[in-house]
Amino acid sequence: MSNGHPVTAFTNTQLGSVLVADREIVAVGSVELPSNCQIIDAKGLTIAPGLIDAGVFKADWRAYHAGGITRVMLMPDQKPPLDNPAMIGFAWGATKPHIWVHPLAAATRGLLGAELAEIGLCQAAGAVGVATGRAGIADSGVMYRLMQYAAGFDLVVVSHAEDATLTGDAVATDGEVATRLGLPAAPAFAEALAVARDLRIAEATGARLHFRQVTTAESIALVRAAKARGLAVTCGVTPGHFLMSEQSVSGYRSFARLSPPLRSEDDRQAVLAGLADGTIDCIASGHDPRSQEDKRLPFADAEPGMIGAETLLALVILTSILLRFGMGEAFVRLWFDDEHEGRRRRLARAAPCRDALEHEQGAGDPERGEGGDLGQRSQHAKDPCRGQRPAQRPAVSPQIIEQKITKKVLRQQRV
Repeated sequence: MSNGHPVTAFTNTQLGSVLVADREIVAVGSVELPSNCQIIDAKGLTIAPGLIDAGVFKADWRAYHAGGITRVMLMPDQKPPLDNPAMIGFAWGATKPHIWVHPLAAATRGLLGAELAEIGLCQAAGAVGVATGRAGIADSGVMYRLMQYAAGFDLVVVSHAEDATLTGDAVATDGEVATRLGLPAAPAFAEALAVARDLRIAEATGARLHFRQVTTAESIALVRAAKARGLAVTCGVTPGHFLMSEQSVSGYRSFARLSPPLRSEDDRQAVLAGLADGTIDCIASGHDPRSQEDKRLPFADAEPGMIGAETLLALVILTSILLRFGMGEAFVRLWFDDEHEGRRRRLARAAPCRDALEHEQGAGDPERGEGGDLGQRSQHAKDPCRGQRPAQRPAVSPQIIEQKITKKVLRQQRV
């Protein structure tokens, strides 16, 4: 591939090429291309490595290809569970050559949280870690023995952080929304209790610990403090928990039922802050597709989960723009950098108009050394609100844009 912008872990994006021979990358950057090679013109595109998705529930290679994902860490919640070497070996090679699956072994037999599985044999069969599954392990004694064994095999423990004695059959987070809808709910600190317990056990055993999802401000603060003490702990989150809040379940929208459930707006903002300061180490899709038969049910009866592989990269890029530049600046960049007229029109209908945007742009972007360059650019571009009187033009509202994003995500889950 030539004339594109290769992305590596060590350099910024610069115009260059990627040379591939015998299905292997042999050179990146300013490459002298052989005369007999096939050239793919990547002008205007970014050439990037395939994504690694940590913690998915289905080996759906077509969805991963659509989202640019080439490697996944498969959770043990399969039928049957990945709790023995034979199942690990099958999962490891089931989808080749389409994608690489790196299975996580079940921590306990049948994922019942009682008897430890054959961790060492599963590692020898190809498991890259050991996971507690969707429900976590309620018994602290079992969790202690698990981390002891995992530390001996140098395997990372992937934990689902929720106190099962508090969550029970809850389907929502305790608060105004759950009370108004009459849904069985659990307090948000049920997650922090499990995080605190697992961190203490990891500190005592020396095990490597990864929380598949941290979704509350209290949990993020605990992980941040543990990292400051030097513990070998990491954590992740899925786009649903930093793009949507518990307001998304209003109207009993069962497509927004997740595990853990959606949190309050304050917790959502804490997740965004954790992403911005590096406390949260990775964003995973949590790809867990459900059929309409599983979702079009009363909220409490619907299965938790949603698709995520196809939209992971787009949502992460969008979120990074929002975190760095703010709502108004993000709209301007998306509007003027998109050459597709249809998308520009849809974006214009869902976003603030030019006069309000220019008010936000007035200070310019100090990182780019400009004082309103985008504002000058907007004067020569098509006004998405042309023809409207100033009094009719909507004001910049982050809540409106967030609602539009939320609706778009929910529509994609119904497909």
